[in-house]
Amino acid sequence: MPQAPIARIEPGNDPYRWLEERDAPDVLAYLEAENAWLDTELADQKDLRESLFQEIKGRIRETDLSLPVPWGPWLYYQRTTAGDEYPRHYRCPRPADGSLRLESACEQLLLDPNELAEGGFLSVGAFSVSPDHGRLAYSLDTSGDEIYQLFVKELATGDITALPFENCDGSMTWANDSATLFFGELDETHRPYRLNRTRLGEPGASLVFEEADGRFFLHCYRASSERQLILLLNSKTTSESWVLDADTPEGAWTCLAPREEDHEYYADHGKLGGQWTWLIRSNQTGINFALYQAGEAAPERAHWRELIAHDEARMLEGISLNAGGYVLSLREGGLPIIQVHPEGAAPYPLQLPDAAYSLYVQDSLEFDSPVVRLRYEALNRPAQVRQLELATGAQLVLKETPVEGPFDADAYVSQRLWASAADGTRIPISLVARRDTLGQSAPLYLYGYGAYGESLDPWFSHARLSLLERGFVFAIAHVRGGGELGEAWYRAGKLEHKTNSFGDFIACAEHLIAEGYTSPAQLAISGGSAGGLLMGAVLNLRPELFAAAIADVPFVDVLNTMQNPDLPLTVTEYDEWGDPNEPEVFARIKAYAPYENVSAQAYPAMLVVAGYNDSRVQYWEAAKWVARLRATRTDDKPLLLKTDLGAGHGGMSGRYQALRDVALEYAFLLKVLGLPQR
Repeated sequence: MPQAPIARIEPGNDPYRWLEERDAPDVLAYLEAENAWLDTELADQKDLRESLFQEIKGRIRETDLSLPVPWGPWLYYQRTTAGDEYPRHYRCPRPADGSLRLESACEQLLLDPNELAEGGFLSVGAFSVSPDHGRLAYSLDTSGDEIYQLFVKELATGDITALPFENCDGSMTWANDSATLFFGELDETHRPYRLNRTRLGEPGASLVFEEADGRFFLHCYRASSERQLILLLNSKTTSESWVLDADTPEGAWTCLAPREEDHEYYADHGKLGGQWTWLIRSNQTGINFALYQAGEAAPERAHWRELIAHDEARMLEGISLNAGGYVLSLREGGLPIIQVHPEGAAPYPLQLPDAAYSLYVQDSLEFDSPVVRLRYEALNRPAQVRQLELATGAQLVLKETPVEGPFDADAYVSQRLWASAADGTRIPISLVARRDTLGQSAPLYLYGYGAYGESLDPWFSHARLSLLERGFVFAIAHVRGGGELGEAWYRAGKLEHKTNSFGDFIACAEHLIAEGYTSPAQLAISGGSAGGLLMGAVLNLRPELFAAAIADVPFVDVLNTMQNPDLPLTVTEYDEWGDPNEPEVFARIKAYAPYENVSAQAYPAMLVVAGYNDSRVQYWEAAKWVARLRATRTDDKPLLLKTDLGAGHGGMSGRYQALRDVALEYAFLLKVLGLPQR
């Protein structure tokens, strides 16, 4: 009878460290044995997985067209075709009447990732058309390690040039001459640390800037006005911006404000009151950020004038601007809010119908456009792209993501609940279920993340309908460490407060059980990356509370990783987790690190997924964790490790490949929760 793989134990503090020897024959053999064990354990689900895949695929409009984006004399858009893994990129001439009508007979194919992928992994990084619309700069990652090759395509002839640069981060930013490109270079720890400039037709590249501090990442982008380039250097707590006239790519850059520890600011360039100006979002007067204005000729910090004051109750998350005004992205009470400031008129908020939703500015379009596009969705409502007229507030739904086959949004209920943490803090929960499911204990899928200040706003999922139609409830635990309730919420779940994230998640699970939504025998939990750390921690703390867990690319070997500054991202992560070279930080991380705290107790059924080429969370974190769990736990429930040997942090790159991964996870849950295999 087949047996689960047992990894050998070596002497020392880390008995499974040998699994970190990438490409070693015994490591590959172990990972392949774990994949084979998963196939054996789930062999009886082959038909179910295929059925789920076809079911999910059947809800998606496989042949579809994105909304055209007007820019200059062209409309730019993407087209998906049934059977293809990736969308193709096109453009066609812009109609003289200003409509979005496509003249398909005149369309031009810009890029076909399906042809470039050749059946393997492919991620398109940059996709940037030059200001004169004559060239396309694009970058490709063909392994999942997030190291990109750079290309430029002459759109008039189709000629493609591979740029001879290595260790590129994938970014490509045009100057206004449509011949000069700025691109980022990675250091040995996979950190974007150099900005280089190259001029097409000339050999080599010139170094523009090198960031020596290992905590800081480097990014270059065009301002909204398209008149300025911005070089942003930022850590988790501090930032610094340099700006350059886009018409003078070889000119001198100007620093808006020299870095000052814990001062974060982010700049954009536009026009207010008919004058070119800088708008700067800064936390210099409070953690929720305020908005400042500075003249184009004098952008330095000494000249900043307050435009929107800091608000203790509201987080200023972002700003979008064009000639018609600017739009503030705010967060209050755990929900995103859009506030519009039209040029020459009073500001106004947008009104939205759902209790919990996702809302953001998807595209500010051309700088002179009188409209912007918003993306809006809820747990029970497919994503809509809405056109907002800044001057009047009029909204028009341009496109709603279709759900093929029978679907009625009103058959599902979306709710916002609140759990109480041990310290009395109220933790929001977003929840969706079929109306006929509520009021009885049901299988429940609880998702969590809680790190980096990222807001886990509710989103619609075609795939999730397969669970909801089988009687599942789906919920999101908005734990501290995320950004759902502003900067203070984030800070309350990082560094010395990280354990709040774990307690909050457990409190959400207990609340859902106490309120009759589910039971421990029906509760499945899931999280990925830093959310995988969350999964590992709560499983060590309260394994009896859950029946199943899915951990995608989980950051579970946090103590060892944070002690290795040569690994990608480690040094910059000190601001999130702490530097374990400090004894008190070492003790703190060791106390919750999932790998170190595996103990001899019964754990839920578990599915763990890793990407062999993942540069953010190394494959061995999942492998070592599973090896220790298998040797230590006292139960015999399914414990499965799946390593995608040709993928990175985001899993397989194609859309159908991704759906098959979801089908595998859903089939696993149906099996281990003892639900009908249909």
